[in-house]
Amino acid sequence: MTGHAPALPRYLELLWDREVKVRRGPKPGVGIRDIGAAGVAIADRDGLDAVSMKAVGAALGMTTMSLYRYVDSKDQLLMVMLDEAYGPPTLRWRATEDWRTRTYRWARALADTLVAHPWVVSVPLNSAPLTPYVLAWTEMGVRALEATSLGAQDTLSSLLVLDGFVRNHVRQAMQLGAIRPDGTPTPDDGSYESTIAAIVDEERYPALLGAAREIRAGAPSEFYEHELAFGLDVVLDGVAARIDAVAGGDPL
Repeated sequence: MTGHAPALPRYLELLWDREVKVRRGPKPGVGIRDIGAAGVAIADRDGLDAVSMKAVGAALGMTTMSLYRYVDSKDQLLMVMLDEAYGPPTLRWRATEDWRTRTYRWARALADTLVAHPWVVSVPLNSAPLTPYVLAWTEMGVRALEATSLGAQDTLSSLLVLDGFVRNHVRQAMQLGAIRPDGTPTPDDGSYESTIAAIVDEERYPALLGAAREIRAGAPSEFYEHELAFGLDVVLDGVAARIDAVAGGDPL
């Protein structure tokens, strides 16, 4: 017996254009995308903690109660904001690109989107987002891998690993000050390695000290860019190994 799809929350109905009418009372001309854009503007300017139903309503000239006609909670408001911040992906695949080039470009574009709105990585996710733009990004990721030997589950799992790495890297770079509040990377001045070289005991930490000295002796690199490129290469090496194993009939 085929099960029925669960009823969608009101904000999803509106985002997917499955419902045109909103309950009586809200300010004419305001739509769900306007609400998302107002929340994004507040978060971009003042941070995620500044976002509230009251603040978004005020930005739109609406009462808080009027906002509840579109979203039932702040959690739903954050999902609308998340979709607005992602926006529709503008990636287009060239016929000559292989899966790795496409997937790398997808991950880099995702990183750029998160850096443009760094608060996105702090939005709590109680479940996988089902909003149009977020799923459009997933669609592009699936298309990037569709010519490989991976099955559906391995494809989605590979995208989940990539998404997790990119999110964690952006979050970590923010915490370490490698990304400024405006989203621009800061130069790596080598202070981490220099401090290690100054305080570490060679007898207790010979390997770490050797690594710090080697890095200091080499050409300087920008933390955000270097670690992003390195991490993506490592993850994609793993995906490539998985693809080869599946193509070779390895049951894994």
